[in-house]
Parts: sequence; C-alpha cells; structure tokens
Amino acid sequence: MNKPTSPFTKEQLLPQEEMIEVARKKGKLFIGIPKETSYQEKRVCLTPDAVAALTAHGHRVMIEVNAGLGASFTDRDYSEAGAEITNDATKVFGCPIILKVEPPSIEELAHINPQTVLISALQLKTQSKEYFQELAKKRITALGFEFIRDADGAYPAVRALSEIAGTAAVLIASELMSNATIGSGLMMGNISGVPPAEVVIIGAGTVGEFAARSAIGLGANVKVFDNSITKLRCIQTNIGRPLYTSTIQPKNLLKALRRCDAVIGAVRGKNRSPIIVSETMVEGMKSGSIIIDVSIDMGGCFETSEVTSHDHPTFEKHGVIHYCVPNIPSRYAKTSSLSISNIFTPYLMQIGEEGGIENAVRFDRGLKNGLYFYHGILTSKSIADWFDLSYRDINLLIL
Repeated sequence: MNKPTSPFTKEQLLPQEEMIEVARKKGKLFIGIPKETSYQEKRVCLTPDAVAALTAHGHRVMIEVNAGLGASFTDRDYSEAGAEITNDATKVFGCPIILKVEPPSIEELAHINPQTVLISALQLKTQSKEYFQELAKKRITALGFEFIRDADGAYPAVRALSEIAGTAAVLIASELMSNATIGSGLMMGNISGVPPAEVVIIGAGTVGEFAARSAIGLGANVKVFDNSITKLRCIQTNIGRPLYTSTIQPKNLLKALRRCDAVIGAVRGKNRSPIIVSETMVEGMKSGSIIIDVSIDMGGCFETSEVTSHDHPTFEKHGVIHYCVPNIPSRYAKTSSLSISNIFTPYLMQIGEEGGIENAVRFDRGLKNGLYFYHGILTSKSIADWFDLSYRDINLLIL
C-alpha cells in the first residue's frame, strides 16, 4: 500500500524563522485641488497654511487657478505656501490624489487617471449609478469624508459642518428679522424692558445644539424639541444651563410655533427628513416670523419648504418667511474651508507617514470607514443597496 504523499516538502515542515514587518517607507504625496464647479460652492479643501505644512514635509500640491478665491485665499497665498498653480484643470485631475469638497461630476471623472485616490464628499442622495460605474471602470480608490470617523467614533467632518450650519442658522434668522431685509424689525438680543425674541429649534443634534448656543448668546428665549430624551439631556448638559426642552408633541409644538419669531428645523432621517411641521401649523404662525430649514438637503422638515439658492434665499408663504438653502456652510466659505482643512491635513500627513493610502487605511479603522471604493471595487453596503450594485467587504480586501 502506497504511503500518502504530503503536500509539503521536508524543508517546508521544518520550523521557519519569524518574518517581522519591515519599517514602512514614508511616501511623498502629490495632491491635486481643482476649482469647485458645483453651483454656488465656494469652499476649498486646503488653506495656504495647510499647504505650507504639507510642502514642508516634502509633499507636492497642485492647485487650479482661483480655486481658493471664493474663500478669500488668493493664488499668491498658495504659491507662497509652496503650491504649484496651473490653469489647466486636466493637469490637476491627473494628480495621483485628488482633493475636492463636492464629488466630481461625470465630465470631471473623464479627466481622472486610472488608480487615482479621490477624497471628497460622497453626497449619496445626489449621485447616480453611472457615477459609481465610472469609478469602477477607472479602478479608483475613493474616500467620502463625511464617513470618516475619529478615535471617539464621531464623524469629524459632519460635526464641523453641522456646527457651522447651526450657528449660521441663528445669524441668518437674526439678519432676516431686521428691517434691513424683509423682517418685522425685531432684534434677537435681550434689551432691558423688551421681551426677548422667541426661537424654536426642532432637532437636538449638533446643528440644534449650536443653534441653541448662538441664540442664547444673542439673548433669545430658546425652546428645543426632539423625540430623543438622551439628546435633550445632552444638549442641556453641553450648554450648561437649564433650557426649555420637550418631546415633539403636536400640542406643545403648535403652542411654541404660534408664539415664536424664528424656528430652525434640524431633523435628520435615514433616507429623508421627516415632516414635523405641517402646512396648517405654518398657517398658525405669526406674520413676519422666520423659518430656517437646515434639513432641506434631505427633503426638509417643514411641509411648506422649497429649495432656494444663495442668490434668492427666501420666499414667503402664509405670511412666514422661509429660508431653505441646502448649502448653508458655503455662505461662510472661509470659516468652512478652515474647518475642512483642519480635518484633512492630519489625515494627509498620516497617509504620507504610513507610505500611502493602503497602509493608512489598514491601520486606521476610522479612515477605513470612509472608504467606499477600493481599486474599483465597491466596499459600501449602503451604496450597493441603494443602487443595486454588488460590493465586497473592505476587511476581506485589506488584511
């Protein structure tokens, strides 16, 4: 009877010496920043200071002419920081790493080289199946910055932009309430002997918290509504003072809306923001009162909301002034750009230190969470379900 043959040789069965990981070589990044072409998008991903920090570490940054102008950063600022300036957009899109605020259009994707690393917002609700098919065709590795998590499990980019949107919502409401625009001439501030302005905030997330902070800072009387007791408890703790909070009960909400001078809607849903305030409720509001619908990018939480732009931001319905601009942080382009840049710069430094995106993603779970395409393979289940595409688990691709 023949002896069973082993699939291994005698040498292979002998104990082998342990192979330890070789020190990773630092990588030199070449980052391209094209000018944003999306409607009314004025933000830029990196500030001149961030570019100076990157170039000091030996990385190259190429920026399209006037890319930072909307955020008050000139080409000269970038040039002095060590960036290469070009008026050829194709040249910028030819860089191995592309950094954008808005996702590139289908036309812009045509200029991107195969195997490029793309870091931008994803904005899933505005995308098409064609966009993802184009990424797959070019074997692109793509990171959606709104999905990147930090060490605490929070989403730093989303939080930063929500802080701006919440603070801005109150400043915009205050501006609209004055006689200089279309308001009733009320001041948000608490003037001696004059009752303070009443502000209702629907939603106690980051937007709601920063809206409440700003409104209280201006001296307004604030009421916060949310269905999550935990969020209402957190907002009280974070603001550090007693606050009128309530679950979203029609009777209480209706009473608050009839008395308020401004209402800020900041409610998120899984696919669409739920409509919290019906048209009948809006009809019952005071004439000249203000609605700021921060949730409009996800459909809005007021039944009367319609998308507006920065050029024509308001419309009037039932005597109530509606402000429904989806891209509020772009109104404060410089602050938003500084905030985004502060988030991006450490990640770019880390990618360089680790020797490229592959190693950085392997050792940083938060960064891995932002990855939705890896060498042309879709790695996000939510995108796959939304557009009926096949996907692979990123943990099986990167070990």
